[in-house]
Formats: sequence, structure tokens, C-alpha cells
Amino acid sequence: MMLITVVSLAAVISGVDAFAPFTTSHNTFSISRGKPLNNLLADEEELGFAVGLEYVPGKADTDFAKRFGDKAGDKIKTVGEAYSDFTELLGTPINALYRSTITDIVGTTHLTIVNARFKRDAIWSLGLVKSLDLLLKNYPEKDTAEKIVTSLITSMGMKEEEIIAEAKVISDWVNGKSKDDVSKALKGEGDSPVAAIASAALADEYWMYSRNFGIGLVEMMNAVGVEMSMESCFNVMEEWVNKCMGKPQYTACSDSDYYFRGKAKLDMMETLMKEVEIREKKRQAQRLEDRAEAVMKKAERDAKFKAEEEKAEATSS
Repeated sequence: MMLITVVSLAAVISGVDAFAPFTTSHNTFSISRGKPLNNLLADEEELGFAVGLEYVPGKADTDFAKRFGDKAGDKIKTVGEAYSDFTELLGTPINALYRSTITDIVGTTHLTIVNARFKRDAIWSLGLVKSLDLLLKNYPEKDTAEKIVTSLITSMGMKEEEIIAEAKVISDWVNGKSKDDVSKALKGEGDSPVAAIASAALADEYWMYSRNFGIGLVEMMNAVGVEMSMESCFNVMEEWVNKCMGKPQYTACSDSDYYFRGKAKLDMMETLMKEVEIREKKRQAQRLEDRAEAVMKKAERDAKFKAEEEKAEATSS
């Protein structure tokens, strides 16, 4: 049987070690005259500045450290621990065709939410829900597919009903809207839930984009009638993220392309799975037909033997 590799819907987002403890050895080489850094201390007056060798996580004199420095030293689950929690909650093996992709989406989702800059919003929730819908829509065991969604969200410390409710808020709002309506909302105009999310992003220089947010925007494009092609969505993504929200659009546009490549491969997988299913049904039908034919031939033989036996008995009597 042909092995089909499902394309991953998610890739590693951003690192989460911004606040990991960092130490500097005093015995490393100096940037001045090849001296060790401990000898460089004696040359401070000659150099005309003081050399600070100790770095305290979260205590740098920067706006970023002042805002997020209180998170320094927080214990953060590793990707391995997150996946372990997921598999324990799931409690059943994952179909081999989906194992790699699901492992990846667990890891990337975890890396996103543990980033200090991450703030969950309803567009992100919509993207997560639609990503999982797309990935699992043809999963062979529907009850297991539902459990995968529940286990993934729960292992991330979130509640499935809240994620679904947030996604529905955006889906309900965007229904019946136009592309221009969404553009205005993403500029922060009006009092819609999308405008509230956009306003918060516009006001936050450290606002964090992630892939699920981009997929949420793609789903909104689909709802307002944007042509679902790579080029059209690329152009709209550039407008919405850069021109409307004032954020760099490069990663979002790349994620838009990635989404369509992934969807194309999933569609191909769906076609192949249907072909396999059709072939299997034909084989089953052929087996049933062969079995029925064998039963009929056996019945004919039995009837023939019985007739011959009766004729022989009649002759002998």
C-alpha cells in the first residue's frame, strides 16, 4: 500500500527562551588585545568605560525587559512534556498517516502559547479550529478525531468550549460582510470584535503574530468571498496585515502560501484515500461475488450427486 505523507499545517513559530538564564564566563577571550575578560577589568580606566560582566535575566534597562522581565525564571513545559500530556489525554494511538502532522501541530502550538508576547484572541482561535477541521476532516475514526482536538487544546491549558466560542464570534461577525468591511475593522474602526483585536494590536509594539492568526484571516477571506487562490489571498493578506494593522506582512503572506500548499496536499490525500476505499470496496464485492458463485457451484454439484444417487437407487430396486 502506498504511504501518504500528510503535509504539516504548522511550523515552529518563535523561540521561547528569551528569559532563559544566561551566564558569561570571565575566562573567555577579550575583545581588546586578546586578554581574558577578567584581566580586562584592570584596564577599565584605560579604556574609559566600565565593563559589566553579569547579566541578570529580565533586568536589562530596555522597554522589553521592563514589560516582560517579571516572567524571567518561570518554569515552562518543554515540547516533549507538552506532547506527553497530549498523548496521555488522548489515550489511543494516532493513525500512522496523521502522526507526524499532529506531532508537529502540538509542538508549534505549544511554542506559540508559551511565548511571553503571545495573547490569545478570537481570530487566533478561529485559525486553530479551522486548522484542525482541515487536518482531521477525513480522519478514519471520527470519534478519535474529536478526541484529538479536545486533547490538544486541553494539553495547552485551554478549554475547548472557550476556543470554539471565540471562533464562532468571528465567524458570526464576518458572515455577510465584505472585504472592505473587514479592512476597516482591521484598522480599528468601529466596535466589532475584529476592530477590538486590531486596536489592541495597533497599540502594542510587541504584538505577536502567529500562524493560527494568519489562518484565521484566510478563513475570513473565504467568508467574504475573496477568491481562494494563492495569489489573491497573498494580496489581501498584505493589505490586511500591513496596510490595515500596521504590522510586517512577510510571515503572514508566507503562511498564506503555506496554507494553500498544505490544503492542496490534503486534498490530494483525500482523493487517494477515496480511491483506496473504492478499490477496497470493489475487492470486497468481488470476494462476495466469488463466494456466492462458489456456493452456487457447490449447490449444483450436490444436487447433481443427489440426483445420480436417487437414479442409482431406483435402478437397483
